[in-house]
Amino acid sequence: MTDCSTCVVRNRAICASLDATEIRALGKMGRKQKVRQGQTLLWEGDGAPVVANVLTGVLKLVVSTADGREQIVGIVFPSDFIGRPFGKESPYTVTAMTDAEVCIFNRNNFDEFASSHPDLQQKLLRRTLDELDRARHWMMLLGRKSASEKVASFLLEMSERLSGQGCGATMPQGWFELPFGRQQIADILGLTIETTSRQLTKMRGEGVLDLPSRREIVINDRAAMETMAG
Repeated sequence: MTDCSTCVVRNRAICASLDATEIRALGKMGRKQKVRQGQTLLWEGDGAPVVANVLTGVLKLVVSTADGREQIVGIVFPSDFIGRPFGKESPYTVTAMTDAEVCIFNRNNFDEFASSHPDLQQKLLRRTLDELDRARHWMMLLGRKSASEKVASFLLEMSERLSGQGCGATMPQGWFELPFGRQQIADILGLTIETTSRQLTKMRGEGVLDLPSRREIVINDRAAMETMAG
């Protein structure tokens, strides 16, 4: 059982459409679970006994290619939903990129609950459509873009997801902090760390961004970065 009234993503998560009585009922089904960096929550092709809301941290969605390599096909952040309601198998492996915490539900119980709450079903449908849009974007990012376009596109997407999270009024406009390092960025984009670092250094040299630390980014010229992203 989890206390949804104190949930840090309550107003952004998939359960935001529920009223107080419904949220208490859902809370009785859930439990919080910590996931350490590198720990896997779900395995591709295996039974999917659980679904979850991400409370803190970042996790990656990975699929295996025909030649046995692993390909990152998505990243999930706080308030995102993990798992496949009304499905029996996980279409991807879910692994924590950072230490994380999730609110986890037995999938059968969640499916039964969702079946009797149309607003939640509608949000699940919208989430599925958004996931398809992100998957199409990801395929284009990895398959057709140059290294500079990949890095610029990635930073623009991260700025949308991370701007304003955990920063105070003293932070400059365009500031955000990545929850992972350059090696993980390279892994996500299918680049080497040397290429990733070279592109970031080039962008800084051109004044498009600043790099106050290894994980802090300040986008100075968003229009220029959007042009670089193609």
